[in-house]
Amino acid sequence: MPETRRGVLYGIAAYSMWGLFPLYWPLLKPSAALEILAHRIAWSLVAVVAILAVRRHWSWFRELLRTPRKLGLLVLAAVIITVNWGVYIYAVNSGHVVEGALGYFINPLVSVLFGVLLLKERLRRWQWAAVGLGAVAVVILAVDYGRPPWIALVLAVSFGTYGLVKKIAGVGSVESMTVETLVLLPPALAYLLYLGQQGTSTFGNAGAGHAFLLAGAGVVTAVPLLCFTASAIRIPLTTIGLLQYIAPILQFLCGVFVMREVMPPSRWLGFGVIWLALSVFTWDSLRTAAQARRAAPEPVPVREPA
Repeated sequence: MPETRRGVLYGIAAYSMWGLFPLYWPLLKPSAALEILAHRIAWSLVAVVAILAVRRHWSWFRELLRTPRKLGLLVLAAVIITVNWGVYIYAVNSGHVVEGALGYFINPLVSVLFGVLLLKERLRRWQWAAVGLGAVAVVILAVDYGRPPWIALVLAVSFGTYGLVKKIAGVGSVESMTVETLVLLPPALAYLLYLGQQGTSTFGNAGAGHAFLLAGAGVVTAVPLLCFTASAIRIPLTTIGLLQYIAPILQFLCGVFVMREVMPPSRWLGFGVIWLALSVFTWDSLRTAAQARRAAPEPVPVREPA
């Protein structure tokens, strides 16, 4: 199988698994969101350490310790992803799957804004149009919900910030996740021990199947990450950009058709404007990439010596 096709399949697998997360977290009830988060951190570390052990890939850790700046960035990333994970688990288990999907729909627009505000990048006209439409959609949905869609905004901003910090750090996905979960392990374990002492822990007290599913949170976190990494090294960023919409689309479908969340006309209108914004954004990105390819100079053929 060609490497490009393999990369696309890995990308589809990664984003499909992320998109189906809303079907997994409700299985962990009666655990509360914070307990699920603590288990996800602890078991994710177990999963990524197992992956590194199979690969016998440890040399990067010593080198990372010699670069305090990168280490500090990964500590910051750990804090940010904790917020993202915790809010998303809360959103799913409290009946706000659609609003959680909204966060990942608007995430590309938030990332573009970060590029302008923090990296001094310049937006093209159609990119500004997409961002403007995104802002209009958020206002429409705020009126619909009777409040700002804070779950969506926190998810979009936290994941956008996480991506920015990881880009600056320049550390591989599995390696960075190992450090992040290692940083988060002490507070996660402390909280789980506290629950055990209080007699409110659900691990082992809600059946063996429930305990197995809690431990499985590490696997369902690590496997999509591995698929994404395998995809990213094989296909262009423009293709990754198109595949990323699989996850929020599946999350949205889970919220509407599986969880049966209410979707009044005003909410459909807000999502319609968001989808229009993303269509404009994607069209402009593909158009610009095609123009760049056409403008690239033709490679000069190298003649064999006579």
